[in-house]
Amino acid sequence: MKPWFKIVLYVALLLITLWAATGFYSSWRASTDATAPSDPATPGEITEPAPRKHNTAAQGKMILYGGILLAGIVGLGLLLSRDVSGWFVSKTTELIYNDNLEGVHNPDYDHAEHVALSGDHLEAVRLLRAFLKKNPREIYAQIRIAELYENELQNPLAAALEYEEVLSHRFNGDRWGWAAIHLVNLYSGKLNKQEQALAWLKRIATEHPATGPAKKAKDRLADLDPTFVADAPATSAAAPPPPSNLPPGFSPKKRG
Repeated sequence: MKPWFKIVLYVALLLITLWAATGFYSSWRASTDATAPSDPATPGEITEPAPRKHNTAAQGKMILYGGILLAGIVGLGLLLSRDVSGWFVSKTTELIYNDNLEGVHNPDYDHAEHVALSGDHLEAVRLLRAFLKKNPREIYAQIRIAELYENELQNPLAAALEYEEVLSHRFNGDRWGWAAIHLVNLYSGKLNKQEQALAWLKRIATEHPATGPAKKAKDRLADLDPTFVADAPATSAAAPPPPSNLPPGFSPKKRG
């Protein structure tokens, strides 16, 4: 979404919400105002209080304004949640998927993020590739490229290829697994490539069996392929005993 369009959308939703809130309050006040009694009591006369009358037209307007107000609040909430989640994603990409798992701040990467936020996503991808070429160990930059392809450029195939490249590296098993789960979702959803999704689920369950992503993968495999059984982690064979110079049939004497 272009930044200028997002600003216009925010302003429009905010104005509509304020207008609806004002109309709702005015209609509510009008609908609850009691009309004056048509036959006022004479002095000293005891009368029953006149029944309150409600303005049905104002009540109808109140319902209309209330619906518009609710729609405006929901729209603002959705737009705000999208921006907040996008901000957190852009920040967390600086803190994960590099080899030493420490936060990274680089002027070239920050410039690419700034270009992405301005709406020029293809240029941001180009800048991120240039950054990655100079810093091949900073895998989080390639994760960001995949996100831009998937979310902004609407190219799930290119995003899947980027995730494939990311997962060719070895890093923290839990984070590797979650990146692989995201790739599975791309294959099983937007790309409709169930065989690739199934193959990656098996890899997650087999290669990192003790992680959270592996548990999720096994749960999905239980429905998709009930016959699948994750291989047990390989254990190193016991080291053979050192060669002995004793004749056949004799063993070294045990020392107490």
